[in-house]
Amino acid sequence: MSASHRDVPSNQARKLHKRTGSIELLEVIGVVKKDYGFGSFSMLPVHSPQSFDYVLVAQKTDGDGQESFRKQRDFINALKDKQLTIQKIVDEDKVYYGITAPKEIFETYRYLLKVSDACNWSCEHQGNIPQSTRIRIVDFIVDHTSIESDGEPEYLSDLIQRNIFEAQFCLHEKQEQKELSNSWARWTACLNGQPITDVRDYFGEKVALYFLWLGWYTFLLIPAAVLGVIVFLYGLAFFKTSPLIQEVCQSDTIMCPLCDDKCKVWQLSDTCTYAKVSILFDNEGTVAFAMFMAVWATVFLEFWKRHRASYVSEWKVFDWCEEEEELILEIVNNPNCESKKHSHSYLRSTLVMVLMTLMLLLIIGLAHALVVFRVIASEQLAKFKSWSFISENSSTVAFMLGAVLHYLTIIIMTKVNRKVAMKLCELEKARSYAAIERSFTVKMFVFQFFTLFSSLIYTAFFLGRINGHPGGYVKLAGKWRLEECHPSGCLTDLFIQMAVILFLKQTVNNVFEFSGPWLTRWLKRLQSRKLRHKVRQCSKKNCMESTELCDNCKVKDLLRNFELDSVDQFSLFDEFLEMVLQFSFTTIFVAAFPLAPLLALLNNIIEIRLDAIKMVSLERRLIPKKTNDIGIWTDVLETIGVLAVIANGLVIGISSDFIPRLVYRYRYGPCANSSATETDCMSGYIQNTLSIANISDENIKNDFLPEQLITYNGTSVTSCSYRDYRSNEDYTLTNQFWVIQAIRFAFVVLFEHVVVMCKFIAGWFVPGSPLEVKNTRLQDKLDRLKEELKAERERHAKSQNE
Repeated sequence: MSASHRDVPSNQARKLHKRTGSIELLEVIGVVKKDYGFGSFSMLPVHSPQSFDYVLVAQKTDGDGQESFRKQRDFINALKDKQLTIQKIVDEDKVYYGITAPKEIFETYRYLLKVSDACNWSCEHQGNIPQSTRIRIVDFIVDHTSIESDGEPEYLSDLIQRNIFEAQFCLHEKQEQKELSNSWARWTACLNGQPITDVRDYFGEKVALYFLWLGWYTFLLIPAAVLGVIVFLYGLAFFKTSPLIQEVCQSDTIMCPLCDDKCKVWQLSDTCTYAKVSILFDNEGTVAFAMFMAVWATVFLEFWKRHRASYVSEWKVFDWCEEEEELILEIVNNPNCESKKHSHSYLRSTLVMVLMTLMLLLIIGLAHALVVFRVIASEQLAKFKSWSFISENSSTVAFMLGAVLHYLTIIIMTKVNRKVAMKLCELEKARSYAAIERSFTVKMFVFQFFTLFSSLIYTAFFLGRINGHPGGYVKLAGKWRLEECHPSGCLTDLFIQMAVILFLKQTVNNVFEFSGPWLTRWLKRLQSRKLRHKVRQCSKKNCMESTELCDNCKVKDLLRNFELDSVDQFSLFDEFLEMVLQFSFTTIFVAAFPLAPLLALLNNIIEIRLDAIKMVSLERRLIPKKTNDIGIWTDVLETIGVLAVIANGLVIGISSDFIPRLVYRYRYGPCANSSATETDCMSGYIQNTLSIANISDENIKNDFLPEQLITYNGTSVTSCSYRDYRSNEDYTLTNQFWVIQAIRFAFVVLFEHVVVMCKFIAGWFVPGSPLEVKNTRLQDKLDRLKEELKAERERHAKSQNE
């Protein structure tokens, strides 16, 4: 930060400062940038006499008779009644109200902080009040100021909604903004460590902890991505020599039609490419990789807790309490305020639960609609005779179109989910912003989770298992047959859907995330070009040397900030939600897509700098928020870790062909007997998974038209094969089917117990708070108590002398 806004610590202070091993580890591995002045509160940027703490913007109005003018005046007067200094600056069509708080407000805040129960260890009651704290306090006061309108209070949010005011924001500080741009918020710094301390000084602890969490998550994705690539290469190594691929590619087996009316019988060898892709992602390596990722999620979270503890201890906010901070700000805003009582209504809770259930049913219904779309699209695409590739691969093309439609559904439902979650939070009537934020986070995540994963859950656990068999197909509305799995397995369908969604979600989202704020700033600059030309006439040198900027330079600074993209209390929430959902993709169905960690790693390297550039250069300054944790997101991540164990166990046990191949190798294949043979143990596996439907059966005749039973070579068939373990006579399930199901169930139970045990061991082995942090906090408390005792004795001695 700029030297003019900081007190530089002495070399002796730097030498005395002891750093924790967790922080040094993050600096060594390059997650954060090394900072010798770490934790020194005197280094925080303080208020500049040339700057405002807060700014309100309104359209210029004429005359006292207008309601908007009257309400603007009343609100500004209400702020003045709270001892805030307001400076009105008028340009051609805008009115800027620069707000500055007097030192008495911050002295009150400092005193209340010192005598509070949980916030008294904060360093903010020492030295100067930093600009980030000034902004936070003034923002709270402005947001909690109201005027009377028809007997009802109107707050700033209501006035902005009614266009009485146009915007509210705090100003970027040019020097600090420039230094952050040079050291952090630029594309060429993608592989550099993050200056977390500077980020905290400028944007507050909440933003700093987000970037610290994202940096640690990105770093720990490296071993996961490397192992995922190894699993992929393992499948690639047996790409040509696998007997399963050879059996499919060299087969002359005739398969039953995949849809009604237009689909014909087809040869198994036609899907040779599909079988090759299946082997890449459905092999023995995915089992070990799924176990690794489940333990990886636990190790990631436990080490994150250590890093968080180290940093919040250095920042002196370890014992900080969000709800107590709100109480302090309430008193600063209104010394005569009354506490908001805790309350609970079983009626409201029941209503919210019912409405959430209805919303989840709607989301699940959309997943069913996607299934219907794929079923109908598959049949319709089979009629494209002019496009032979599409007609011959209608099921795969329909599945990919379904994945794209699923992505579009996610985009639309994200907006719907946000509005519904906000309405449900309003129904709950939580007593504090912290409670509202926790409630909103849980609801929004649950809605988004079901939006993203409902269709994937169907693909993973129901696709190809409820579609019936020739002579007994399950049909939608008695007309359209449900989808079937490929003879090589169902895991490839899950992989295709995950790959399409993850690729589109990351690439398209990043494009819009960057281009949106940039385009907004460009359009606003076009609209204010005339005014920008006017303020260029001022001599900046004279203004910068004086303690007070001239009106033109003030307008220029205000206009520079006003042109940036607007932010709100959910701006950081959106970034967290995006990354936590990515974490879900990376862990929950990773057995079906081992390359997911690699895609996440590449995305996050860009995401860190993209978010930094947005916050520093393209968006208005976020209100600096104080916190000592990432909040409810920690619980959400732990829940995802548990779901990852369950989902991956089910994917391997149910969706993949790992168990059927294992059963065939040791029970039904050539190597089932102890006598050694030169035949590959998996020889004949594909044929073993197929059952035969005799066309002479009356029920089967009703399912297929005569022209469907003619091959592309013009040969009429008397039987066809389909994927299932059924008797060729009466189509009942065979004993092999039940053996496989029993072993699947046993594997899922064993897998989940083993992995959960490993997670508990990893969690126990990595304590959430380093010993250095515990000892440092103990020593800090001891020193503070000694200082308080010494000060009290000095006051007592002074009173006796008097």
